[in-house]
Amino acid sequence: MNDHSKHSVEVKIEKQDDRPAGGGGGGGSQEATRQDSIERILQRKQRVFQLPRNQKLTKLSMYSACRGPDCRCTGWKTPEENRHKDVEVDYCPSFKEECRNPNCKHPLEMHIAHLGEISDDQINELLGAIVDVENLYMSMLRETDTDTKKVYAYLFRLLRQCILTRSQPVIRGPLGDPPFEQPSISKAVTNFVLFKYSHLNQTELETMTEVAKTFLHCLNHWNFEAPSARKDLSHEDASNYKINYTRWLVFCHVPAFCSSLRHFETSIVFGRTLLKAVYQYVYQQLLTKCKIERDRMPPEKRLMLAQLPKFLEALKHEVINEESQIWDQNFKPTASLMLQKKRQHEAATSSSGKKSNDAKRYKKDSDCEDLPDDVVVKALKRLNDSNYTCRTEVVFPPNAPRDEAAKAEENRREIEFHVVGNSLTKPVTKESMLWLLGLHSVFAHQLPGMPREYISQLVFDPKHKTLALVKDGRPIGGICFRTFATQGFTEIVFCAVTSSEQVKGYGTHLMNHLKDYSTQRGIKHFLTYADEFAIGYFKKQGFSKDIKVARHVYAGYIKEYEGATLMHCELHPSLIYTQFSSVIRKQKEIVKELIAQRQQEVQKVHPGLTCFKEGLRSIPIESIPGLREVGWRPQFRTQRTARPLEESADPDKLSNALTGVLQSVRQHSAAWPFLKPVNPTEVPDYYDHIKYPMDLKTMGERLKNKYYISRRLFMADMARIFTNCRLYNSPETEYYRCANTLERYFQTKMKEIGLWDK
Repeated sequence: MNDHSKHSVEVKIEKQDDRPAGGGGGGGSQEATRQDSIERILQRKQRVFQLPRNQKLTKLSMYSACRGPDCRCTGWKTPEENRHKDVEVDYCPSFKEECRNPNCKHPLEMHIAHLGEISDDQINELLGAIVDVENLYMSMLRETDTDTKKVYAYLFRLLRQCILTRSQPVIRGPLGDPPFEQPSISKAVTNFVLFKYSHLNQTELETMTEVAKTFLHCLNHWNFEAPSARKDLSHEDASNYKINYTRWLVFCHVPAFCSSLRHFETSIVFGRTLLKAVYQYVYQQLLTKCKIERDRMPPEKRLMLAQLPKFLEALKHEVINEESQIWDQNFKPTASLMLQKKRQHEAATSSSGKKSNDAKRYKKDSDCEDLPDDVVVKALKRLNDSNYTCRTEVVFPPNAPRDEAAKAEENRREIEFHVVGNSLTKPVTKESMLWLLGLHSVFAHQLPGMPREYISQLVFDPKHKTLALVKDGRPIGGICFRTFATQGFTEIVFCAVTSSEQVKGYGTHLMNHLKDYSTQRGIKHFLTYADEFAIGYFKKQGFSKDIKVARHVYAGYIKEYEGATLMHCELHPSLIYTQFSSVIRKQKEIVKELIAQRQQEVQKVHPGLTCFKEGLRSIPIESIPGLREVGWRPQFRTQRTARPLEESADPDKLSNALTGVLQSVRQHSAAWPFLKPVNPTEVPDYYDHIKYPMDLKTMGERLKNKYYISRRLFMADMARIFTNCRLYNSPETEYYRCANTLERYFQTKMKEIGLWDK
């Protein structure tokens, strides 16, 4: 640590302790202590902001690199005789005073030469960051936990560098970006209230909603225990908790008292993994606090507090239960709750004296109709007839599915599929260990680019499992994978089949078995890094380079490989993949037979039309003989009504109208994320996910260049802005809410000028 940092500490020690409560567990009085500390920090920042400009520049000089030629001094050092003086209180040195650093000795003005033109607001922003740096340093000195101290040190160096370079702090690395898990704790608790208490009346439901808000508020201000204090966790749980604890420190806890860093709420960016790890301790502490505080609360709060123990106990079961509905991203309120809300709304509407006119609902007639059961049964009997032969298959034999031969061998028990893995807590059978050794040999031989030590590390890692293809008692292929249940995806690490057994459909059948194995356990996504030789195989198995999983879900979990391509496969929980090709083939046969039966029923040759020879240029389509008999039905299209601004009528008038709309959208308070293109240096992976970017600046340029010859083009570009935003950002983010708000405003403006018909 440089000499300047020591000096900063000396100044800080003379002041009061502005450091909030550290990373150790807690709640209750610690929350009050933390709030008091944050207030003291804010007060100190205000005192610094009110200093004369010369004293502010002196403070900044201590954190500014010297501008002298070839000088490496990173901050002006107070002369020896003035070290006991504080620039925030009673010390304002001359700009000619020399730096105490023997390798510098340049005057103070050399450290602030670059700050002469910056505004007072920019100076205050830098001073606020300096106060944060000093508080972080004090936190680091007083912290006893090694892991927590390392996090403080990392953030201290990050902020220190940002002050030197006058840049915004950006946290990059293996921690990933918030939110880290979906659904969030806040969303799950909301789902829990709807799931558990939707049957209550309105007053009781509001009470339980307040209880849930109180619980989330406590969780957002909780000081979690350091990983070294959690001796009750297994090795894997301890590893996951350490990752989440570090994320909590960096994104939630430290930014609460360090405003230079972006702050996130714990309940918004974390999900089930963290809540499950800390719930028992939080549960016990809140019950204790509830007993102590109940009598001190006002009567209206006491009723809510009395429901807290029951709420916590019920929530505990949902946190532990692996199949709980509250953690389902597609959770929807029960029909009874929706009906109850509808009745309450109707009652409120009627009580206000307004008539509720339900909109008319039209049921659109389906273009197709189900066939009678007897027709389908007849077709099935025909297909099952031993003498049945499809005439088209005699001339054009159907292509057999890739895994047809492998499925036949499995039915004859010539090959078997087994999921095997190592364990440090349970006994592993000799057969499983021999299969793992055989799989290691297969992977090492078929994947020569992978180091043998690395293959051994993953194949025998208890966190990884391998789907083994066993033939004649020995493995001839397999897929090594690791499942991240909390994130909802499985990472495929190795996939190989012995070269002498390839081109037999084993690879496809292996992947189908793994898909069935995963869907049975609630996993809906596969991710893998494929080299250039494996991309074709994975494409045949339904993988794509279009990653439909948000980056924060897998960042920091999946292993990344240089020169490989990330691929994704989405699984459908209703499909049985090992039977999928057979089902599709059977469906095709049924359709062909139904078509053949229908053709026999309408097998009638009509004479050709002669009306055209007689000079008739056109006839109604429904007058063609035999057309109705084969199932044709007339389609009626609604006539398009005229609109005030037709595109072809007056291009200049349309351009002026669209210019007014675009100007109004730009000036809206929710338009700030979309004013200009996304900077790839600030969001490096944005253009990996968004293939067709759009922004309001680009739309303005297109409007000037007469690109929008129709309102449809203008509406399509605007819709793309909002679609891209919702695709890249999660629903809890501010960007997502801005997109929804601005989209509604845009539609309103288009309706006002008569250019909206959706």
